[in-house]
Amino acid sequence: MKRKLFSVVFSAFLAAFITVSCKKEKPLTGESNDVATAKDGAQFTVDTLNSKVEWKGYKIFKSENTGHFGTIKFESGDVTVKDAKLQSGKFVADMTSLTSEDLKNDQGQLEKLNGHLKSGDFFEVEKFPTASFEITKITPSSEGDYNTVLDGNLTIKGITKPIQFKANVSVKEGVVSIATEPKDISREEFGVQFQSPVENGVIKDEITIQINVKALEKK
Repeated sequence: MKRKLFSVVFSAFLAAFITVSCKKEKPLTGESNDVATAKDGAQFTVDTLNSKVEWKGYKIFKSENTGHFGTIKFESGDVTVKDAKLQSGKFVADMTSLTSEDLKNDQGQLEKLNGHLKSGDFFEVEKFPTASFEITKITPSSEGDYNTVLDGNLTIKGITKPIQFKANVSVKEGVVSIATEPKDISREEFGVQFQSPVENGVIKDEITIQINVKALEKK
């Protein structure tokens, strides 16, 4: 009788333990991270005329003289601030605005390169007109030249990957400024897998991007 009672009690305890453990376990969320949110902070809107993504691409060897560089404008974006500190943010880039700056004095070559970068060989902007970065975690930093570490989800061509930027963040007089450190990303991880013919020089996998955002407080 005692053994039977012990068996019943132990079985009930085991079932309860498994139930509680299952409730506590977080489901896998793939490679992206959960988004940082702030419920009661002040809202700011990205000033799209004074914000941009700067990019650099490289041929053969990664250097300043063997590639192209340019900009991408923002379509929209917003950030939340509480107690003069950044709480959350999401930025949407207009991929149709992608352009090269180093060829701006050669209209023919500029149009040729821009058209190629926007084609299916590269960013396929007709199908994927926007890219985005959404902040998932904000960590103050006192090391180096940057005062903040931003973790987030970067989405290009419908593919989302976690990424971390060092950044300088400023909240002052109704303006939020965010300037990230230049960061190398793998274009192939985002489905940009074009390889040029050997005679034109090998295109490197790395693209360097830098985000510069100015956001104004909503009135």
